[in-house]
Order: sequence, then structure tokens, then C-alpha cells
Amino acid sequence: MREPTMDRENGASPPPPQALLERLKDYGQEDTFSLWDELSPEERDLLVKDMETLDLLRIDRIIRCSLRSQALPVAAIEPVPESSVSTVEERTMEERERWWKKGLKAIYEGKLAVLLLSGGQGTRLGSSDPKGCFNIGLPSGKSLFQLQAERILCVQRLASLAMSEGSAASSVTIHWYIMTSPFTDEATRKFFESHKFFGLEADQVTFFQQGTIPCISKDGRFIMETPFRVAKAPDGNGGVYTALKSSRLLEDMATKGIKYVDCYGVDNALVRVADPTFLGYFIDRGVASAAKVVRKAYPQEKVGVFVRRGKGGPLTVVEYSELDQSLASAINQQTGRLHFCWSNVCLHMFTLDFLNQVANGLEKDSIYHLAEKKIPSIHGYTLGLKLEQFIFDAFPYAPSTALFEVLREEEFAPVKNANGSNFDTPDSARLLVLRLHSRWVVAAGGFLTHSVPLYATGVEVSPLCSYAGENLEAICRGRTFHAPCEITF
Repeated sequence: MREPTMDRENGASPPPPQALLERLKDYGQEDTFSLWDELSPEERDLLVKDMETLDLLRIDRIIRCSLRSQALPVAAIEPVPESSVSTVEERTMEERERWWKKGLKAIYEGKLAVLLLSGGQGTRLGSSDPKGCFNIGLPSGKSLFQLQAERILCVQRLASLAMSEGSAASSVTIHWYIMTSPFTDEATRKFFESHKFFGLEADQVTFFQQGTIPCISKDGRFIMETPFRVAKAPDGNGGVYTALKSSRLLEDMATKGIKYVDCYGVDNALVRVADPTFLGYFIDRGVASAAKVVRKAYPQEKVGVFVRRGKGGPLTVVEYSELDQSLASAINQQTGRLHFCWSNVCLHMFTLDFLNQVANGLEKDSIYHLAEKKIPSIHGYTLGLKLEQFIFDAFPYAPSTALFEVLREEEFAPVKNANGSNFDTPDSARLLVLRLHSRWVVAAGGFLTHSVPLYATGVEVSPLCSYAGENLEAICRGRTFHAPCEITF
């Protein structure tokens, strides 16, 4: 333990700022100054500045509401009504074409923005870089960020061509809002700048940071990471709502004429960014929120599922860890599917009006999820609580929600764990991409040869060539491609 730091003039250790100390006492957090006498003058300044950056009234409200909510009974859950889901088998070709055209028209009119949740690092992938910088090993070597940027470029071109009707195509801009965290912000910005925004205009990409919140003990007290700094953690991907509001980006969207927001997570190699079909369906249904869902593969699959909370209540998501095994395994005898079968894969669509409502509602309710974690502290790693909000916390606020089934082999290739893990690795995601694109090429009249077995390789179609397998005949018909390779213009 260090010796107390004395004031040079009178030999006494100067006290902490009285007004700040009294405020901390009001919220039961005065222990943050318990090691004050042992700190150097520089460390004391750091501690005071750290405390002054905290909105103590708001944080105290969040801690109290969140701890109290854990003791409240949870409303019973019911399966999602069939009427709330558009399943793949029930869609007609006419509906798909209508939704595609309606979506392209809204995009052409500048009504759609894309919102990317990208606050995480690739720690579980063995990288300290932002997860979007990760290269899953495709023939092109493109990062997740680049794949998504090029899909935006492709949709812009498709919307421009569809609406020009033979006249000169006018430019279409989809604004891309990217939420980072304090741990990924600088590296993300530099990555985009060094790659010249992957062909997008710099002013159509807006970066903003999610917030952080102190980690707490089970009795609600701040955990100190060092004697002069509170341990903090990002406030979860649901922190996007507060961050959009506090950074005034909801107002920015309104000023740009945006009506609809396509929201997704960065770690999906097959994500159809700004999907015109999904947007057209969303507009057609006239709902406030919607989500793409995939059928749960098996009862124990570690995915959250959509449920109806309470009799006739709103749709929301229950995490796999919170779903009783008997409910997880229950079968709907009429459909033969699991009763709770619609998996949440973080592919959402919201109206801008609804995002404003959610941002206000979540802030007012102040209820966060509590996750028990090992927190770095002055006593080593100590068991404590991280407070997080999740993107799906928005759904209970929605007056209406629709679910849109997609095929996981076409739109869901998660990249979460390092190669060698059992699931959701770069290798498994790359394989899903190559298999899908190989099917596109064959359907367009192309041929493939392989130097290794098909299960291990395939072809990659550049997003600049095709968004979802369309318009490939001119490139592929009658041609033979030697896999692995990238097909581009």
C-alpha cells in the first residue's frame, strides 16, 4: 500500500471536493473516495474528473430500477401468433416482386437509412480490432465492413436503375449510421478512411459512439477498476437508442427525409443490408417494427426466440438461457414446428417515429439487464454486474410488430467464435457464403470446377455484381469458374 500523499504546505492530506463527495453520499457511492489519501495529486485529479463525467442521478435511477426489476414476477409467455409471421412457403412470386419494387422506390426517394451495431471487438476471434475489420478468408480477402459497404452500393445502383425508366440514372444515397464503442471508434474511423469508405461517399457515413455505464457490486455500489477510475462497460447494443437520441442523430435522420431504419449487427457475413424486399414488406404491413427470423434448428440451439409476453401482450425476445427446457422442446401439433421456433438474428426494421418513441421510453423506464461477470478491479477480478440494454428491448414498446422468415443458409452466417470452435466461426461463415454464391452461379447457367471437394470451397460473387443472385446470367452463362475465386465485373 502506498503512503498517504501530504499537502506540502501544512503536511495534511487535502480532502476531496466537498460538493462532489456529498453528491456521492446522496447516492451511496462515497466509497469511490476511500483510497483518496493514498493517491498522488495527478491520480486525485483523474478520480475527480472520472466522477464528474458521470450522470449520477441517471445512473442511480438505472441501478435501482434494474435491481428492483429482477425480483418482479415475469409475465407468462405464449407462442407468436401465426398471423404475425410471413413464412417463406406462403409467399407468392407476385408478392416478392411487389415488395422488391416498393422497397426500391422508397430507397430511391431517400426514405431508408441503415444502422449498423458495431461496438464489439473481435476478441473471441483472436483480434483486438473492431469486428467489422475481420477478414473471414473469402477469395477476395474483403472485410465484413467492405462486404456490407458494397451491398449498399449495389442497392443504390439497383434503385437508381429501377426508377430511371430508361432515362439517365440519377444518383441514390443510402445513409449509413455506424455505432461504435469507446474501444472501437478510432480504429473503425481509420479503417474506413484508409479504404476510402469502400467506394461510398464520406458524407453518407456517420459514426457515433454507444455509451458506457459503471459496473456494480450486487448491492449496487460502483466497482473501482483502479483507485482512481470506476470500472465501466459498454451499455449493450440496445444502447443505440439512447446514443441516437443524445447525439441528435434521430433529428438528423428526420432532416434528411428518412422514414425507415434498417438495423443489424456487424458479425453476419450474409446480411442483406438495405434489403428492398424486407423494406417493401415492412411498408406493406404498416407496422412500427419488424424483424427477420429464422426457424430454430433444434430445441437447445443457443438463440433467443420471439414470444408474446402475457395474454395478448406485445412480441418480445426471450434469451435461450431464460427459456424453460420444457417450453423450448414443446411441439405445435398442427404445424409440426417448435412452439417457440422463431429465432432472433438481429435483423430489424423500424420507423423513425418508433425509434423516437423507444428512445424516450427506455430512458424513462431505466431497466437494464444485469449480467454477472468477472470485473477487473483493485482487488483483482471480482464477481460483479454489468448493466446492458439489448436491441430487442424495443419490441415491447411497438404497437405492432411483424416477423419475416428468411432462410439461414441465405441470410445468416454469424462470425462470433475463433476457428476451432464448434459453431459460428469464420470458417463456417465463409463456407455458407461460398455455397450460396455457388448456387447463384449454377442457377445463372455457369459451371464450377474445384481443386478440392465442394464442401471445402466454392466461388464468391462480388456484391458489386449481384445483391441476391440477380443479374448474373450475362456474367455466368456458359462460363466455367475454377473455385475458389471471386466473380466480379
